[in-house]
Amino acid sequence: MEKSKKSGIGKRIASTLVLAPLVLGALYHGWTTTLILVLLVGTILAWEWAEMIPNKRNSVYALSYQMSLFVTTAFIYPWYIGYPLAVILAVTVFVWWKAKDEKHRRLLTLGVPYIAFGIGSLVWLYTWISPIAALWLVVAVWSVDIGGYLIGSTVKGPKLAPQISPNKTWSGLLGAIVFSCLVSWGFGHYIVPEWVLWAVVTGAILAVIAQCGDLLESKIKRYLKIKDSSQLIPGHGGMFDRIDGLIFAAPFVLLWCVLLVYILG
Repeated sequence: MEKSKKSGIGKRIASTLVLAPLVLGALYHGWTTTLILVLLVGTILAWEWAEMIPNKRNSVYALSYQMSLFVTTAFIYPWYIGYPLAVILAVTVFVWWKAKDEKHRRLLTLGVPYIAFGIGSLVWLYTWISPIAALWLVVAVWSVDIGGYLIGSTVKGPKLAPQISPNKTWSGLLGAIVFSCLVSWGFGHYIVPEWVLWAVVTGAILAVIAQCGDLLESKIKRYLKIKDSSQLIPGHGGMFDRIDGLIFAAPFVLLWCVLLVYILG
C-alpha cells in the first residue's frame, strides 16, 4: 500500500479511535452527559467558524453561534420546538445585520443555521427517536469516511467533483454507500429486524448526504484559500474537518427518521 494511502487511512482510524470512546461513553451515561459533549463540540465549531472566515468581530459572531446552539440543544427538552427555532431565526437575522460591512457576510450568517441545526439535530435525534439512532448516525458517518477513502484511494477512477475536492472519486462514493449500508444493516438486524430494509435504505441516503456535507466544507475552504478549519488536532485539522459530514447529514436524517416513524408506526 502506498505511503500516502496508509497515512490517510491511519488518520481516519486514529481520529475514530480518539472520538469513539468519548461518544460511546457519553451515550452510555445518558442524556446529560451527551448534551455536555454535544455543547462542547458545538462551541469548538462556533469558534472555528468565526476564526476561519476573515472578519472584524470574530468574538461577536462566535458568541452568537454559541447562543443559538445553546438554546437549540439545552432547552429543546421538554420545551416546545418553536422556542429554539425562533432563537435560530433571531440570531441569524442579528448576524446578518451585524455583518453588513463584512466581505464574507453570507458565510458568516450561514454559520448560525449550519452549526445550530447540525448539532441540535443530534440531540433531537437522541431525544425524539432513541439513543441507538444517535449512535447509529455517528457510527455510519465514520464508516462513510473510512469506506469512501479506502475504496476511493484503491479503485480510483473518475473524479466526483474535481474542482471542489480533487481526491474524491465516484468509486469512493460507492464505497461510502456500501460501508454505510453494511453498518445500517447490522444495526437494523440486531435492533429492529422488522425495519432492516429501511435501515439499509437510510444508510445509503446518509452516505450521499454526508459526502455532500464534506464537499460543502471543501468548497468553503477552497473559497477561503485555507487547508483546514483549524489546527486543533495536530495532523488532522480542526473539528469541522472531522465532523463536517455528520452535522450536515444530521438534520436530514432526523427528518427522515421522524417520517419513517410516522409512516411505519
